[in-house]
Amino acid sequence: MTRILVVLCAAVLAACATATPYQPAAPSGRNGYTERQIEANRFTIGFSGNSLTERDTVESYLLFRAAELTLEKGFDYFIVARRATDGDTSLVPFGGGPSRFGFYPHYSWYSPYAGWRPFYDPFWDDTTYRQVTRYEATAEIVLYKGQKPAADPQAFDARQVRENLAGAITRPTPG
Repeated sequence: MTRILVVLCAAVLAACATATPYQPAAPSGRNGYTERQIEANRFTIGFSGNSLTERDTVESYLLFRAAELTLEKGFDYFIVARRATDGDTSLVPFGGGPSRFGFYPHYSWYSPYAGWRPFYDPFWDDTTYRQVTRYEATAEIVLYKGQKPAADPQAFDARQVRENLAGAITRPTPG
């Protein structure tokens, strides 16, 4: 029974320790792509990754979703009207402190006005922090039929984008 529990815990941890795959976002809008139709041929799309998803990956997944959406709606190319990538950086504690040794130094001092008070010893607090950044890319795209205008650097041929980025797309594992 213990062995099964250890295997299940390892599987859960392994699933948590991977970058966000290319997938629709959960109802909370986190970790995946979102889209919203604004007009018949205009959409807002986004892709949000977890702290293990690189900025380049988030931006590639956004362009890949734009290409897929363009083809799904029966269009040939899209123009990016607006695009942005935001990073949300925070400090996350990891490591232990004295508790990992099974020893908790607990000091207190007496105050005639407040009674016994706990004492904080900064030498026993060896918790370390690491910086984590979550990236989210958003774009407003306009879909068109026909030949892509060669002179417009914001215009993308949906078939070419899908073909060129397909090898870099990681989809969720079934299960």
